[in-house]
Amino acid sequence: MAMQNQDGLMQAMVLDAPREKVQVRRIPRPRPGPDQLLIEIAACAVCRTDLHVVDGELPHPKLPIIPGHEIVGRVIARGADVRDFAVGDRIGIPWLGWTCGHCRYCLEGRENLCPNARFTGYQIDGGYAEYTVADARYCFRIPDRYSDLEAAPLLCAGLIGYRALKMTGNAERVGIYGFGAAAHIVAQILHYQGCRLFAFTRPGDAAAQEFAHKMGADWVGSSDTMPPEELDAAIIFAPAGALVPIALRAVCPGGIVVCGGIHMSDIPAFPYDILWREKRLVSVANLTRQDGEEFLKLAAQVPIHVTTESFPLGEANTALTRLREGKLTGAAVLIPKKGNVSLP
Repeated sequence: MAMQNQDGLMQAMVLDAPREKVQVRRIPRPRPGPDQLLIEIAACAVCRTDLHVVDGELPHPKLPIIPGHEIVGRVIARGADVRDFAVGDRIGIPWLGWTCGHCRYCLEGRENLCPNARFTGYQIDGGYAEYTVADARYCFRIPDRYSDLEAAPLLCAGLIGYRALKMTGNAERVGIYGFGAAAHIVAQILHYQGCRLFAFTRPGDAAAQEFAHKMGADWVGSSDTMPPEELDAAIIFAPAGALVPIALRAVCPGGIVVCGGIHMSDIPAFPYDILWREKRLVSVANLTRQDGEEFLKLAAQVPIHVTTESFPLGEANTALTRLREGKLTGAAVLIPKKGNVSLP
């Protein structure tokens, strides 16, 4: 385990205001509260939700904020009330970082809908840093078969993808719109379950289409085209509301369209006819601890192989730009090796 900085400081990438670049800072290393873990971060994946925070599409973030919510690291200290983890344990920290525990949703096991919830990298400082603290209730043990680099995207792309897939029920023919980090994980689960995958990409995006073929898609096409047969379900990972009417037209009577993102551009008006015959349109909100436990167990069984591209912590803006422009295959992951950030 790496030694802690003797000056009690750490390096982090900090967002001061929406629509600005994240900035390199040396700031005090956090201290864990009674229910928290202090984590030395080994890897943090870059998620589209990070873009929504940085680009000002999600309202009222804590500012300044350290983004990042797909965090893998090791426990180096724990609060007095923590019992489930020990120093040295490798853990993952997801988007959902804290809930009240006493509202109707928390009491029903639907803490993902808690109106008082706080989120990592949004209201709680996240993983674009050397260290972070996290509520021990919302940390997960990482399967041994995954390296830190491979495990990081499982903490959101995997978890949210899994929750979106669960909402499709027993669908045999599943369409995915937007073939990035979440889609390439869901594709492997579908193959493991014996389902058929129809992948939709941006028109002309040859690299994404080739990636979808590589991940075992039964059919690959542009998002502005209809599949060769009706779908039982469709999952929209791209944050484009214009895809909703397209997906509704692609699913069969009784089919479901799942919107898998936390943010989406406005959905255009569409005729009732494409929703009629008991088609359903639903959204995914965050995750539950049960989702995390189920998915990480399943990921090791499949096993899911994660395609990543690593960046030093100081190149967080480059990774965000590549994601924004659709120029990543798989998931970008920041590696905060000590001393790899050049301070101004």
